[in-house]
Parts: sequence; C-alpha cells; structure tokens
Amino acid sequence: MSFTAQDVKALRDSTGAGMMDCKKALEETAGDMDAAKQLLREKGLAASAKRDDRDNNQGVVAIKVDGTVGAIVLLKSETDFVAGSDQFKAEAAALVDLVIAGGADAVAQRAAELDELRITLKEKIELGEVVHMAAADGNVIGHYEHVQGGRGVNGVLVEVAGGDDELAHDVAVHIAFARPKYLTRDEVPADVVEAERKTLEAITLNEGKPEQAVPKIVEGRLNGFFKDVCLLEQPYAKDDKQSVKQFIGSAEIIRFGQVEIG
Repeated sequence: MSFTAQDVKALRDSTGAGMMDCKKALEETAGDMDAAKQLLREKGLAASAKRDDRDNNQGVVAIKVDGTVGAIVLLKSETDFVAGSDQFKAEAAALVDLVIAGGADAVAQRAAELDELRITLKEKIELGEVVHMAAADGNVIGHYEHVQGGRGVNGVLVEVAGGDDELAHDVAVHIAFARPKYLTRDEVPADVVEAERKTLEAITLNEGKPEQAVPKIVEGRLNGFFKDVCLLEQPYAKDDKQSVKQFIGSAEIIRFGQVEIG
C-alpha cells in the first residue's frame, strides 16, 4: 500500500510524533495507517520506559467539587514546561471529572490517553495521588486550590460536619499552608510517636539536661510535635492565638486530603 505526504501529515496530527518518525512508520507498515499508529505507540512507549529513572516531580494538581463530592488528581511530569501545557492540563481536568463521577478507580479508564500523552509530550508522565471524597448527609466539602504559573500545585479537600461552606473553606486554606499529616494525635501511628520520643530524648540528653528531668521535658516537646503534625492542635493560620479545634467551635472535621507537587 502506498502513502502520500498528506498521509504522513495526518499521522503526525493524530499521534503527535515527528514527521520522519511518521514517514518511517508508514514505510514499515506499507502505508497502513492503523498499523503505523500502533507502531508509533509501541515505539513511543519503549522510549518512555527508558525514562523511568527520571524524576517527575512537576505536574498539575487538578481539584473539583460538585455538590457534596470532591476529587483531587495529581498528574506528574518531568518539567514545568510540559505541566503548563494546555494538553497536559486538559488531561488532568478529564481525570478529575472521572473521579468525581466514578470514584478513584475510574482513572483507569484513561490509560490509553495517558499512553498517548507520553508519546506526544515525550516525558515520564504518570498518575500520582488520587483523592475522592463524598460527604455524609448534612456535611459539607471545603476545598482550596493554590495556583502557580497557571496550574494547580496544591489542592485540599476537607469534610466538615456542623459547619457551613465558609468555615470549611477556611479550614481548607489552613491545611494548604500548615500541611498537617494527621487529624488528631490518636491517628499518629505508635511507631512514629516512639521514634519521635527517642529522638527528643537524645536531643534533651545531649543538651546536658539533668537525667531526672528528661521525661518531663520530652513530654513537653512531644506535645509540640503533635501541634506541628495534627490538624486540630495546630495554631490556626489566621489567628495563631487559637488552635484549629478552638476556631471550628462546635463543628467537627471528619477528614481531609491534601495533594501537592513535589
């Protein structure tokens, strides 16, 4: 089967591959357009595999809330140039729409599109964290998106009971910048607490504190650790004279999720 220059252009337009690559693919497949597309895909994926050892700590954090359902998707890339491209951001938006509609596992439906994106943009592109949050009856979902360079880089979802949209949003803004790891100190794994305790004991002893005073000093410093990592104990970002727990009053934070670039 023969092919023309228009066929080469059409193949390039549909795959994003280079002109010479498209011509060679058509030559190898005797002008069969579908076979040429498959060949380019296979070669593109092989090239992508060679990039598996590269860092891909750039990308886009896409976030969306539809009523009482929220979603966040991290789509990772190697460079901020690719992350800022319209095609890349459109894919992230398509993925977060899927998660809103079908839950976190729905991203699998766009596996082929992600493969094509790797070929077209010639980078190590992969999915990062995916969050799906559906609020219980009567609860609200708060969200915040920090945008930098025209793309989302930090997204937060939080479910609040007994509070309004404004309160939930304020809590989401706090989370975005305070970066808590846990909601309460009860959620901190025992091994994490024990490791921190041992570190604080070593620091305190190295400071030359009396041995009999070490346990009390360590407990005080451990409370400081919990204030750093537990949302409800953190000083509220807009008024550090009160904790987040004091700020929310009678409302209750049920859960939260945060996804960031890097």
